[in-house]
Amino acid sequence: MKTTFYILAVLAALASCSSYTGSRTGSSTNPASAVNDTVRIANDSLEYEIIIIEPGFYGWLATQPPRGYYTQSAMEISNNFKVTNYNLRVNNPTAYDASLYVFRIDYERNVDYGYEVNYMLYNYFLFFEQRYKQRLI
Repeated sequence: MKTTFYILAVLAALASCSSYTGSRTGSSTNPASAVNDTVRIANDSLEYEIIIIEPGFYGWLATQPPRGYYTQSAMEISNNFKVTNYNLRVNNPTAYDASLYVFRIDYERNVDYGYEVNYMLYNYFLFFEQRYKQRLI
């Protein structure tokens, strides 16, 4: 079964383009902040791929607890719950911002995606909630 996480990449790209309202001044511009962060994880044996393109995500991720801090099962439980709520919001564009909830996330609870994918998805949801002031709980 081919499971893709391109949805996150498209969602992140659309959300970051439509939600940025700040302005830059020449004296306070940080060159590192102008670069889009791209995180890619792939596993050919399971045929999945997760790509997160979101300005600031990689820097934000560096401030979070390191890999190994959370167990895979704890992240899977959180991811299952948040993916379900996220997909419900995608299906209800009149009640939720359609520019944030564009595409469904194809995440199946009975598939073992491994620690790395669960870690990145878990942290992406935390980043998404903080950056866009959303609660997926």
